[in-house]
Amino acid sequence: MAETQLAHMVYFTLHDDSPEASEALVQACHKYLKNHPGVLYFSAGTRGTEFLRDVNDQEFHVVLNVIFDTKDSHDIYQISADHLKYIAENKAKWAQVRVFDSYVTG
Repeated sequence: MAETQLAHMVYFTLHDDSPEASEALVQACHKYLKNHPGVLYFSAGTRGTEFLRDVNDQEFHVVLNVIFDTKDSHDIYQISADHLKYIAENKAKWAQVRVFDSYVTG
């Protein structure tokens, strides 16, 4: 039986809410988090400020979406040198980080 994929969605609220700060974090995501074993899908970007329905969360600036082929790939990613370097270089910029990990099927 094939393992279920793992969706790793991370929502960053920054201390500096400028477009430049958001874009810098998006670029850091691409630099450090994109090319890991087991990644089936990767994207990073900014909140669409035009989405203003009552259900749209307005409390974040940058989103990271990664789909891993297995939980094991996700777990290895969490302790990888690039992931740890990304955290060390960017953690001070974050006012809040929310992580949503879930099992998904494609």
